[in-house]
Amino acid sequence: MQHDQRTPTEAARPFEIGLFSFADLTPDPRTGHVHTPQQRMHDLLEEIELADQVGLDVYGLGEHHRIEYISSAPEVILGAAAARTKNIRLTSAVTVLSSDDPVRVFQRFATLDLISNGRAEILAGRGSFIESFPLFGYDLNNYDTLFTEKLDLLLKLREHEFVTWSGRHRAKIDNLGVYPRPVQNPLPVWVGVGGTPESVVRAASRGLPMALAIIGGMPEQFAPYVQLHRQIASQHGFANLPISVNSHGYIADTRQQALDETFPSVQVMMNKIGRERGWSPMRREQYDAAATLRGANFVGTPDDVIEKMLFQHEIFGHQRFTLQLTVGSVAHSKVMHAIELLGTKVAPVVRAEIARRVAAPLPELT
Repeated sequence: MQHDQRTPTEAARPFEIGLFSFADLTPDPRTGHVHTPQQRMHDLLEEIELADQVGLDVYGLGEHHRIEYISSAPEVILGAAAARTKNIRLTSAVTVLSSDDPVRVFQRFATLDLISNGRAEILAGRGSFIESFPLFGYDLNNYDTLFTEKLDLLLKLREHEFVTWSGRHRAKIDNLGVYPRPVQNPLPVWVGVGGTPESVVRAASRGLPMALAIIGGMPEQFAPYVQLHRQIASQHGFANLPISVNSHGYIADTRQQALDETFPSVQVMMNKIGRERGWSPMRREQYDAAATLRGANFVGTPDDVIEKMLFQHEIFGHQRFTLQLTVGSVAHSKVMHAIELLGTKVAPVVRAEIARRVAAPLPELT
């Protein structure tokens, strides 16, 4: 196992803990009940507001264009959340940049930055689903080149008020101003990575922080991606780029309760996606195994989640962790309790221990 991945200056950056959601709108597998979109939106905003109240650092919303979700326009939801919160950072998780216009992406998040007084971020990625490509008229054969070209344009937009640009997949821009400008300069842009070296290199070579999704397997398997990001960033003159680890999970008062309350909804959702992608059906023993210390999911008591966060920090030395609550639909009251546990029981302990670690002398390499 790779230990102590931190750099000497990491003590200056407090460890951040947050949440992300795809704003699921799926039936409760136990009762068959499904909320109206209005009620789900109401509940979602309450969840973000509580996350801010209990001191969590960041909340992210995924962009999806499927019947199971209501977050096809996450910036609009985050704008509403900005008016109801004070401190929490608000980000996409992810913005499907390949099928969007970087100018409009920049303008929407700059507007969110103004509403939130400098709390907006963009997490750009190629997305875990492909519905947006035919919906907005893009060819999946251009999957990789679309993202690379549009990411470079997005970075140019945040660097310059007036932009001249030309490319393959968008009309050229000839010395035009792009407004509004955000509070933050530069507006933070992260790159979401699902586990391909090419994506890691793309982020690191551009000096961008990486959000690494770990939703399966053992965490040690992902250490080479973190090492590669730091290596390539250093080669391009970028030091101390933040790393975020993003995983599925749920917190309850007992471990059994956490597993029992979430498995039915996770199973329904993952099996539906699995049928589309040729995966084997999910079994309960697999789900329980993924919640153990060396599994991918953070499902358990506050103590379980604390132990697992600190275990993974030894592997990655990352600066941010975000938890997806939940996969599929779980009762709003139970999600609210999980958020409260994360903010009041888990986060203070993890932050204090990581602060102690990064303040300690670096060990000698053997």
